[in-house]
Amino acid sequence: MRLLIAMMKHETNTFSPVRTDWQRFLDWGAYFGAEARRAYEGTGMPMAAYLDLARAAGAEVVTPVAAEAMPSGPVTADAYERMSGAILEAVAEGCDAAMLDLHGAMVAETTEDGEGTLLERIRAAAPGLPIAVTCDLHANLSDKMVANCTALIGYKTYPHTDMYAVGKQVGTILLRALDGAVQPVMAWGRRPLLAQTLRMGTDDEPMKSLIAMARAAEANGLLAATVFGGFPLADTPAAGLSAICIADGDVAAARRATEALLDAAWTRRGDFLYRHEPLAEAVARAKAAAQEAKGPVLLLDHADNVGSGGTEDVMTVLGEVIRQGLEDVAVAAICDPEAVAAMAKAGVGATVTLRLGGRTDMPAIGRRGEPLEITGKVRTLSDGEWVVRGPMYTGVRVSMGPSAVLDTGAVQIVVVSRHHEPWDQGVFTSLGIDPKAKRFLLLKSRIHYRAGFAPIAAATITCDGEGVTTSDNDRLRFTRLRRPIYPLDRLNAPPEDGGVRSRADRLR
Repeated sequence: MRLLIAMMKHETNTFSPVRTDWQRFLDWGAYFGAEARRAYEGTGMPMAAYLDLARAAGAEVVTPVAAEAMPSGPVTADAYERMSGAILEAVAEGCDAAMLDLHGAMVAETTEDGEGTLLERIRAAAPGLPIAVTCDLHANLSDKMVANCTALIGYKTYPHTDMYAVGKQVGTILLRALDGAVQPVMAWGRRPLLAQTLRMGTDDEPMKSLIAMARAAEANGLLAATVFGGFPLADTPAAGLSAICIADGDVAAARRATEALLDAAWTRRGDFLYRHEPLAEAVARAKAAAQEAKGPVLLLDHADNVGSGGTEDVMTVLGEVIRQGLEDVAVAAICDPEAVAAMAKAGVGATVTLRLGGRTDMPAIGRRGEPLEITGKVRTLSDGEWVVRGPMYTGVRVSMGPSAVLDTGAVQIVVVSRHHEPWDQGVFTSLGIDPKAKRFLLLKSRIHYRAGFAPIAAATITCDGEGVTTSDNDRLRFTRLRRPIYPLDRLNAPPEDGGVRSRADRLR
């Protein structure tokens, strides 16, 4: 048996000004052939699970590509073709099945449904090919994606700590189908709900109950059940909440379970909306919370979260932290290659005055970049490379590019040359900062920070700053999104196109 195993991942924020070219994939990690296998074997990623399953089955493996980039704007045509072309070339050379590690919210210059277009092209080249797919919890599921694969599943955790387990689950379904032990049939659907990412944490309601329903459906006999929160910062027709279930030959069972998940989500649609708070009040609350806290107080600069496509150089929240006089603060991170270069030139121990951050304009929200003048000492210089040891992206090598720590006395700021969301303590420890010992941690993150920092946090305060990952829908102009949709439109009942669709995939 010859198995094609590949990874092609990007969460596309169509409002982001950050360019997603091939270099951006290279910066995070883009590998071909044997290098793709070596890069992810033994990690906590779906691709690692696929490789382990293939080895256990005694299968021959081909790994045409493994590529991922931090979330940002639409993927260039060149980058999209490099990745999808490598996969299609491997399909043309022949394989018995494919296991794909995708995201589900990729938008490219040539297609607003990056994954659906890839799968459609694969099936056109090999009509009978069995295909297993893992997707992110923030996938914007489309009919084209479902119609052109055999079994599709998504993560059940946010932060995403179950990526390996989900890859193993759907890969096992595919292998059992190849052996004739099961006949996967899928049903999927969506509701007109543009849920907000800050309300999708799976330890919180309403996602906690929805995930419990999905797990219960699996315990009662379904091969897999997934509810996708969706990615709301993609101005595409597919954006929004959806669900998909896989049954063994019983499409009616899959349809019932999917409908139940969607109905439960729609009933609680109001719970998917984030409630805002003035920034000055949030920072003041953090300052007060630290008076009795036994451990760091976390401040989340969520509107500039690079893990959702932010520029990671908006200085609004940091500016307010400094204005209110918070002390013993560590910040991760500000992306400013020019500032890093200036600190490297000055050298460790030197005192420098920088116009930090604010390098990027954000036309989608009508904001120009606004640097913040800061004076501090160059505390640390680094190449920015380290390996994740926490529960999310375990074993994956991170490259933040040339990095430095600027120490003002009250605030230690991690400054990087490549975008990276702080979901692991390594963002600090690799640069000599012990996050557990700080009074405050200012993180440009939404929910993923929980993977590395929730265990040490005494309190968490969400700070409504500026940026293209804003949770304020009034700041964004949607032109491609299907309408009507809640909460942009006040709906009391799902429209006719909110129903469940099903399909069966019989392997040959």
